[in-house]
Amino acid sequence: MYMPPEEIHPAFDQFVQTIGVLRSPEGCPWDRAQTHESIAKNMLEEAYEAVDAIEQHDAAHLREELGDVLLQVVLQAQIAADAGEFTIDDVCADVNAKMIRRHPHVFGQVSVDDAHEVNDVWEQVKAQERAAAGKSEAADSLLDAVPAGFPALMQAQKISKKAVSAGFEWDSLEDVWNKVREECSELVEAYGQAAQDERGAIDAEADSKGYEAAQLELGDALFTLVNVGRKMGLDAESALRTTCVKFRNRWRLMEQQAQAEGVGLEGLDKSQLMALWQQAKQSE
Repeated sequence: MYMPPEEIHPAFDQFVQTIGVLRSPEGCPWDRAQTHESIAKNMLEEAYEAVDAIEQHDAAHLREELGDVLLQVVLQAQIAADAGEFTIDDVCADVNAKMIRRHPHVFGQVSVDDAHEVNDVWEQVKAQERAAAGKSEAADSLLDAVPAGFPALMQAQKISKKAVSAGFEWDSLEDVWNKVREECSELVEAYGQAAQDERGAIDAEADSKGYEAAQLELGDALFTLVNVGRKMGLDAESALRTTCVKFRNRWRLMEQQAQAEGVGLEGLDKSQLMALWQQAKQSE
């Protein structure tokens, strides 16, 4: 089996030491005051910024953002070390052991022919890990493995994949499309009912309940559309992020064109805005 040459990583060790100094009694008051909970949201923010750099194909920016992600990992590990919970070495040892354990086709005797079989092996090893830890699907929900803090689209896609692994799946892509049409119809009906209730509502609470029902139907429609993407092998979170980037770029072009003409977008009517939108599309 191929093994890469051993390398030392002095920069990583120096960085770990730097964070240790910042957390020491002689270090930074802000760093000393942090807890796992106080900087938890930073992990998400830095991860999203790294993803943005990847999508922008900006290697220099990615290098910087990966450093910020690493900062969150090392700082969380130092907070844990200070509390006697675990160290950065424990983190590295655990994830290294996990990677070896979950790749028996590389480090063991298992044979695979393609990426699909690799995923099957991965799920089998994870099931063995749960069993070894004394966990069962009866004791813990299958969906507990999907963090509730994930973005909604990502969460929906991972939840649906977990359900499919248990056999809960549509027979065909057309079946999912039919479900999308059904959910969209229910959304239109619920919204229409909410609008009607608003016109005849005596109090705001009744009006609010009508729109809550419409919002639930919107969620059902979005969830089902995520499953269309899953069936097609498409990632809903990435797809929507790409569309958001595309919209941002077109809007910026519209603003630039309007500025060149000496006007602001807010002063244009709908037909003028649509004309600028078409220009932006053509200029891409």
